[in-house]
Amino acid sequence: MYYHLTTFGCQMNEHDSERIRGVLEESSWLQTGDPEEADLLVFNTCSVRETADSRLLGRLGEARRLKKERPDRIIALGGCFAQNLQTRIFSDLPFLDIAFGPQNIGELPALIEAVASGSGPAWSFDDNPMPSASLPSRRLNQSRAWVQVMTGCTNFCSYCVVPMVRGPERSRPSPQIVEEVKSLVDDGVVEITLLGQNVNAYGLDLNAPAGARDNFSGLLSSLNEIADLKRIRFTTSHPKDLGEDLIAAMRDFPKVCKHLHLPAQSGSNRILTRMKRGYTREHYLELVKNLYSQVPDVALTTDIIIGFPGEKEDDFHMTMKLAARCRFDGAFTFLFSSRPGTEAAELPGLVPGKTVKRRMKELLALVQGIAAEKNEALVGSRLDVMIEGRSRHGGGLLRGRTSGNKIVNFMPLEPVENLEPAGTVVSVEIRSASFTTLMGVQVDADGQR
Repeated sequence: MYYHLTTFGCQMNEHDSERIRGVLEESSWLQTGDPEEADLLVFNTCSVRETADSRLLGRLGEARRLKKERPDRIIALGGCFAQNLQTRIFSDLPFLDIAFGPQNIGELPALIEAVASGSGPAWSFDDNPMPSASLPSRRLNQSRAWVQVMTGCTNFCSYCVVPMVRGPERSRPSPQIVEEVKSLVDDGVVEITLLGQNVNAYGLDLNAPAGARDNFSGLLSSLNEIADLKRIRFTTSHPKDLGEDLIAAMRDFPKVCKHLHLPAQSGSNRILTRMKRGYTREHYLELVKNLYSQVPDVALTTDIIIGFPGEKEDDFHMTMKLAARCRFDGAFTFLFSSRPGTEAAELPGLVPGKTVKRRMKELLALVQGIAAEKNEALVGSRLDVMIEGRSRHGGGLLRGRTSGNKIVNFMPLEPVENLEPAGTVVSVEIRSASFTTLMGVQVDADGQR
């Protein structure tokens, strides 16, 4: 029996899909890349933005056709979109057989068995956000892995559905995480990315005694001590909870990558208040100033929303000024997307589409220009690059990433057929740059080709 899995959304969803593959393959299902061949179609969904919903509905149109061609084919819908609608989804999409939430991945085989027995649609939804670390996993990458350190969110930003679909924050005890990472390293993993909706809040719900390592910087300290682990990444950090201890960890722990993703969302205090972000423009700028002072070579990226209800031209200009002062290495920029059930969906002051598009164009020109300048400043330098595999550019090039999460395409010392395995760190001399990537050549210990 074959399954086909489609994943939408964030890195947490990608990690959840590893668990979906794990539980299915433990039940003797085999993965296929061809939906036409599949006996089971699984969609792991996102509901953070309207564009994700639209892409999903387009793919579900294909699933409905395949179901009509083979009525015994099972269609399963999991993730945040399913959790948000729960059993109502069967009336909207009557061809579905299974619906399950992010916390119910382990029940998927039982749901499939129930449907196969002819008992009709099956579903499972749980508002209790338990991490899925105990479930089997099948990773697609052998040298890198995601590690969930916590789940859920309690911030309730006015535009966000995550607290409704992922539940409140719940942290895993640090000894469990350390043991999982050690096991991954034994399996050949050299780089991990710690995942949480707000990793800076890690451990706050554990009621650990004073001096314990059940806080995020303490967890980083423990992981930094694991032999043969080369790099530690993490996402996402919330500005209101970013402390001096995390900046110090980035400065002092050699395995913690010099990259911080710190969503600003807006540079206007008025809009930040309407977003219920819990910090001010001034606080964010002070964090960035301290970060650059303590970790001068850090790469800083962010999220910015344009067209939030009530955003006036002055608010937008404050966002532009903040982006110019912070000099982000990259920014994920989004048009405001109204999500049913959120407070922002009821706010007055929708910004006209023409205005939103014009503002987005101006913002992109600014952030891409700054990113290009920062990348061009690296031309002529030698950077440590972890190999990920062959470059999509072809021509014998390899692709890798710096500690600052910058993508590097480079010519290796040896032909691709003799390339060092993914996860190997090599020295690359940067020869050219764009706002998205760096290009270079591998050099030896003496800096020679």
